[in-house]
Amino acid sequence: MNNPPLLLIIDDDREFQEVLVSKFKASGFQVQIANDGEEAVKKAKEFLPDLILMDVKMPKMDGVGALLKMKDDPQVKNIKVILLTAFGDPQQEIYSTDKRFAQELGAHEYLLKTQDLDDIVARVKASLAEAGKK
Repeated sequence: MNNPPLLLIIDDDREFQEVLVSKFKASGFQVQIANDGEEAVKKAKEFLPDLILMDVKMPKMDGVGALLKMKDDPQVKNIKVILLTAFGDPQQEIYSTDKRFAQELGAHEYLLKTQDLDDIVARVKASLAEAGKK
């Protein structure tokens, strides 16, 4: 693991991306960014981040497509990916189904963009701590 941890943030919403970058840098992370799934795959190989935080809905290649492509690449397949979505269903059972589906595809977590930023940071830190114990 890099010290400080290196996070790759992928989101086509520049304002949300800037908020995440600021929050994670203030929380002690190194941060690289990408704006779509195609760029995410390239930057994952280039930087080998400790964790990837990726939006689901993006142009060129969505987060699910990028995740599947990374899981097929031996160089980056073991990097933990947390998918972020703005489309969380308010019904808990539907959100749970979406989350299970994302995890079956290889995502480590599936979080709502509307979650508190401190909670998102805490989930990233917990994922990295979990990875460090293996």
